[in-house]
Amino acid sequence: MTKPNILVIEDEEDIRELVKYNLQRENFVVLEADSGEAGLKMVERTTPDLILLDLMLPGMDGLEVCRILKRDVRTQNVPVVMMTARGEESDIVTGLELGAADYVVKPFSPKVLVARAKAVLRRNSSAPELAPDDVLRIHDMVIHPGRHEVLVKDKPVDLTATEFRMLHFLARRPGWVFTRYQIVDAVHGEDYPVTERSIDVQIVGLRRKLKRAGNYIETVRSVGYRFRDK
Repeated sequence: MTKPNILVIEDEEDIRELVKYNLQRENFVVLEADSGEAGLKMVERTTPDLILLDLMLPGMDGLEVCRILKRDVRTQNVPVVMMTARGEESDIVTGLELGAADYVVKPFSPKVLVARAKAVLRRNSSAPELAPDDVLRIHDMVIHPGRHEVLVKDKPVDLTATEFRMLHFLARRPGWVFTRYQIVDAVHGEDYPVTERSIDVQIVGLRRKLKRAGNYIETVRSVGYRFRDK
């Protein structure tokens, strides 16, 4: 069985070595980068199974690195776990909105970090695949899972992998109301650590990208969200 590759992007050598040591003990193959720029160059050569990404990097910060990774079709489905000393909800929400899979706040237990990494890899490997031929046409929107493509009035809309799954999940069941946690479970799998606020922010971002078509995603007060029925 092939050992998963994990890329650690962290500028502090002692933290990087600590993380590397604990991951290697669990039989992971560890790649290292001490800056965002170096990490992106490494990803061009080898696509990792998971990226542990520090947010407070010199030069290009972790959020910008995450943004670039999630915009690139080659890396948009590689899960990213943020490592941050920033405990503020706004930073965590921003990272999740960009498509990060999880986060740990420094100082963290190496055992907890390894457990989170394993959980994300399990979710990623067991995430339900969207049927490539299951093209969904509703209102003036076309959603094509095989192409990871969304068209609104024949114009493409650029979505992250998380935004695409969220839209597809809601649009497949127009009129049905889903709680925030039902949406999380469907998109990421059970036990995904998330706040209600982060789901709201991701919905806001999705609506913004869809422009007028964003009105098809309706808020059901005190419950969650639904996609407007025809």
